[in-house]
Amino acid sequence: MSQPDTSASSAPTSTLNLASEFLDRSTPLTRIRAVLHRYPAISPAIVLVMAIIVFGVLNERFLAPANLSLVTQQVAVIGTLAAAQTLVILTAGIDLSVGAAMVLASMVMGQVAAGAGIPGPAALLLGLVVALATGAVNGVLVTRLSLPPFIVTLGTLNIYIALTLLYSGGATVRGADLPELLLSSGEVFTVAGVNISYGVVMMLLLYAVLAYILGRTSWGRHVYAVGDDPEAARLAGIRVSRVLLSVYLAAGAIIALAAWIQIGRINAASPNASVDLNLDSITAVVIGGTSLFGGRGVIWGTLLGALIVGVFRNGLSLAGLDVLWQTFAVGVLVIIAVSLDQWIRKVKK
Repeated sequence: MSQPDTSASSAPTSTLNLASEFLDRSTPLTRIRAVLHRYPAISPAIVLVMAIIVFGVLNERFLAPANLSLVTQQVAVIGTLAAAQTLVILTAGIDLSVGAAMVLASMVMGQVAAGAGIPGPAALLLGLVVALATGAVNGVLVTRLSLPPFIVTLGTLNIYIALTLLYSGGATVRGADLPELLLSSGEVFTVAGVNISYGVVMMLLLYAVLAYILGRTSWGRHVYAVGDDPEAARLAGIRVSRVLLSVYLAAGAIIALAAWIQIGRINAASPNASVDLNLDSITAVVIGGTSLFGGRGVIWGTLLGALIVGVFRNGLSLAGLDVLWQTFAVGVLVIIAVSLDQWIRKVKK
């Protein structure tokens, strides 16, 4: 009995295998790009470790407990604001007003507590209401009027700065006049010689909560979907406007937390504090691997980005560089991070 001829049936399979092998001629560089696309936090983690090693070698004071205490406490405010910024950027938006909104909320907390004698918990609640209102204004203008987030938040940035100065009269509320609760975020405890403030703990807890929400809940998946392709998200049944509005409201709540941490950090409520935190928050998000085009990034990458900003500013300061060169270095980091993001986004899915 003759054997069946299988050459005809195997030919198509062999042809397909050869074709796929030819089309999938990946190089080490493309494999690295694929890994970075899948795990956005890898590149900022590498940069952070390298920065710590370099600055530690250049100046022995960098790794001293006192200096590490300073870095962690500085990062607490930037990192908290950057968490709010991450939510907005994940939806392919941007919020230029986060720093101004934080200062406005902190001044309301300080003024009502010191001037009106309102207890600490009520002052915190009023600050939360103000921060939520700033987020609501941004969200309504973006969703209801379909205005670009950049233009909206550029306008509200100036509005919130003006409101802060009008409300406070440009005067700082000293820590001695504030209730203990508002200053409690600045209290410290020691771990291995490093003074860790309760504001740092609040920030870390915030990141843990956001990591769970973004990674394990339907709301988190909707945020990524809206940022990746809003039209596809709408066709999938996601109410895009509602998701965007909720993101700006969530950012407002986080801004209130940042205001509380800021008061404890500087032991005062000042209308002139942290004027550059708007850009620093964006810098931390971009360096942390979150795409400015939305839909890609992890919250822990933002924390790494905030640490990178803090480490670079501190390390360059210890090296004796002028603050202008520190800002220059951070600007170079942003350009490199955006260029890397553009390169990573070209990966074949």
